[in-house]
Amino acid sequence: VFNLTPDWTIEILSPDQSHTKVTKNILHCLKHGTQIGWLIDPEEKTVFVYHSKQEIEVFDQPDMLLPVPSFVSDLNLTVKDLFAWLLL
Repeated sequence: VFNLTPDWTIEILSPDQSHTKVTKNILHCLKHGTQIGWLIDPEEKTVFVYHSKQEIEVFDQPDMLLPVPSFVSDLNLTVKDLFAWLLL
């Protein structure tokens, strides 16, 4: 058993998953020290970004630059780039 939380949590919503359950997982991680969480909704081509203070941002435009944790601050990734990588 590990007592560490990830710096960054990323969840990809599948059609058979509950949005609520996945959101609860992200919020649990944030409560225990995770810097940032992404909930990726492939069907809507949207990324919900959860910050450590439980602020939520919605990224649904292709050219929007996604926020990343401090340890990868040089990563410049747009919504369009992310979904191209996922090959959806």
